[in-house]
Amino acid sequence: MMFDSNFDVQEPAPFDDREPVASGKSRRENLRIAVVVASTSRPELIAQMTSLMEHQSLRPDLLVFSICEQADLPRNIPKAPWIRIVQGPRGLCAQRNTALEFLGSDYDLVAFYDDDFVPARNSIAQMHRFFSDHPSVAGATGHVLADGIRTQGIALCEALSLLEEHARNEPNPNCIVTDLVGLYGCNMVYRIAAIGRHRFDERLKLYAWQEDIDFAASIRHRGRIVKTFAFCGVHQGVKHGRTPGFRLGYSQVINPSYLAAKGTMPTMSALRLIVRNVLANHLKMWRPEPWIDRRGRVRGNWLGALDLLRGRLTPERIETL
Repeated sequence: MMFDSNFDVQEPAPFDDREPVASGKSRRENLRIAVVVASTSRPELIAQMTSLMEHQSLRPDLLVFSICEQADLPRNIPKAPWIRIVQGPRGLCAQRNTALEFLGSDYDLVAFYDDDFVPARNSIAQMHRFFSDHPSVAGATGHVLADGIRTQGIALCEALSLLEEHARNEPNPNCIVTDLVGLYGCNMVYRIAAIGRHRFDERLKLYAWQEDIDFAASIRHRGRIVKTFAFCGVHQGVKHGRTPGFRLGYSQVINPSYLAAKGTMPTMSALRLIVRNVLANHLKMWRPEPWIDRRGRVRGNWLGALDLLRGRLTPERIETL
């Protein structure tokens, strides 16, 4: 693991994995919040996230960008003490793990944002309030007002407009909406005491489809995994730099199968997820959405099915396709 020499880097403190969630900071103390953003080949989104974090009503104690090479960074990223760059192996899981190793146990909460997520201006403050008031919660996902991953994408100006409208017209109830099996990876927050030495599964390569479900399931025994409306944002769903259709189609079959065998996804949930995506790809391949490579996904689905029939649960094969 390497760190950008242009930034001062501190060695992570040792961590006691035996510490229970409930033994964290008391409600009267400040929770130290770190934001982690893994990004590859999208420097303009790193610049955007830096600006969004600078303008939070409560700025995070640390903003960590986990990259693979210097070309992933914009030219003029601020050299501020609350911003750190870590560099390591490529892939969402590996990049998040690089950041977790750097953080150690020096922080109380870690928020994982996709680089194209646009959080509401009060998100960090609301995270602080929510986790202070709900000590039994180990991890939470906020309210996604709109998700461009399911459409052609959402421009930044539109995302900001949606957030402004939401702030004017709707409250942010500091409540638990429901318990979840897993969190939505574009916008999820965990207590670092709950994570302990657990890490993201690096067999889930590149885009690491369903890594958020796997990670949440692996630490559910440390506290509740929930959805809340306390903090919110918009997922732009920026298309460039994402996994090509063929590779994603392969992961749509292999990754749920792998997680079911691993025990972090119920078998019936995995089956429903596979069937739903495979059917959608086949039905829409004749009139595909302009922003989705349905034919590529279909080819990947079939290759995944063949590997599954051969008994090959190899999510890492995506790197060689």
